[in-house]
Amino acid sequence: MEEVLLRLKELLFPSIAAVAVLSVDVNIAIVRVDARCTADGAACPVCGTWSNRVHGSYLRFPADVPSGGRRVVLQLKVRRFNCGNSDCARRTFVEQIPGLTRRHSQRTERLRSTLASVGLALAGRGPHRRRSGRFHQPQHGASA
Repeated sequence: MEEVLLRLKELLFPSIAAVAVLSVDVNIAIVRVDARCTADGAACPVCGTWSNRVHGSYLRFPADVPSGGRRVVLQLKVRRFNCGNSDCARRTFVEQIPGLTRRHSQRTERLRSTLASVGLALAGRGPHRRRSGRFHQPQHGASA
C-alpha cells in the first residue's frame, strides 16, 4: 500500500518534495486526496527564524486542478508553529508548502498558474463571443 501511495504522490505532486499522500479516494466525479507536509519545521514569515515547535494543526482545503476529468479535493493537514524569536511580533505561524500553498490562498499554486495562463490566453476577452474571426460583446437581451 505504501508503494501505491508513493506512486500517487509522484503522479499528483511531481515537483513537490515536502508532501506525503496519506490516502486517495477516487469515484466517478471526485479524487479526494489526504496529504500532509513532511518538512521538519518552517521559517517564520516575519523574522525568518526556523522553528520545529508545533503549536497545533488544522485542515486546509485548497482548490486544485482537475485530474483525469475529475474534480480534485485536497485535504491538507498543516501545522502551526511557535516562533522562537522573542523579539518577533509574530507568535505563531502556519507552514506553507513551496510549490503547493501560499499564505491566505484558497487555491494551490498550480491552479493559480493555470488560471493565470488561461487569463493571458484570453487576453481579457472572457465574456466575448467569437463570430466571423472577430470578437464582439453580446447585446443585452440577445440570445447567444
